[in-house]
Amino acid sequence: MRMSLPTIRPYPLPAAADLPAGRVEWLPEPGRAALLVHDMQRYFLAPYAGAPVPEVTANIARLAAHARAQGVPVFYTAQPGRQAPADRGLLTEFWGDGIGAVIDADPEAADIVPALAPAEADTVLAKWRYSAFQRSTFAEQLSALGRDQLLVTGVYAHIGCQATAVEAFMRDIQPFLVADAVADFSRERHDQACAYVAQRCGVVTTTADALAALAAPVPAGAGR
Repeated sequence: MRMSLPTIRPYPLPAAADLPAGRVEWLPEPGRAALLVHDMQRYFLAPYAGAPVPEVTANIARLAAHARAQGVPVFYTAQPGRQAPADRGLLTEFWGDGIGAVIDADPEAADIVPALAPAEADTVLAKWRYSAFQRSTFAEQLSALGRDQLLVTGVYAHIGCQATAVEAFMRDIQPFLVADAVADFSRERHDQACAYVAQRCGVVTTTADALAALAAPVPAGAGR
């Protein structure tokens, strides 16, 4: 079966000056935040002909290394390589068999790319729907860790990353979409995701600003 994802032409990532205006001024804090690396699997990156995947991967790697050093928990989502029809549900009608269509020919299709391999202390969640919260214990794990902020990175910005940010908001978890640490089908889709999050559910930030915020001391009197 032919891959159900489109061929993705290279495009430049948005710079800080390109980011949409937001409605809130939240800042990530190391004692409140968790980092999500969303669907950075070989299958989902295969459609890219180049940019922006190398830069996005490098930015996610920087964020993950910094998060681990700061005691910020790191979570991953990864779709299983083989899914029963009942588990895949309506996704099949939109995207076909997904990874399952290629897993026999490419047994590593479901693997997270080596540059972002999870560390021993990281948590990998099985991904069943667009949102990382669906059919998982993600919300419960964040609550148990006392985390009410979520940095969202990975692919695809206007699908799973946006859906996860929206659901985080609806669960009273502040989402931060890291604009130069996500990738999409096109720059247009990428910008649409950023605009939606900025205006409807969270903060759109950059890798540099997220790193700076997570390294900054928490102001006296700051709280949740």
